[in-house]
Amino acid sequence: MDILSFINLLVIGLFLVLLGIVGIKVLFKIGKTVIGIVFNMLMGFAVLFLANLLPFINIPLNILTIAVAGFGGIMGVGLLIFAQVLGFF
Repeated sequence: MDILSFINLLVIGLFLVLLGIVGIKVLFKIGKTVIGIVFNMLMGFAVLFLANLLPFINIPLNILTIAVAGFGGIMGVGLLIFAQVLGFF
């Protein structure tokens, strides 16, 4: 193996290592976002269930309210409770 092919192999190896590091960082950033969204959805569903246990709050469980609680999380359930207080449900 001459020196030119060794340098060529070294440059390709360093490029692949850097590409792998950048790829892992991007995957961790996407994973962190996905975990945050899933946590927000689960908290919304839990708060919707707990709010329906209270005797003075009666939010019907249909596709619209579940979607608002899922996408909005705790703030979405707060919006549903506010809409129920205003008489929309």
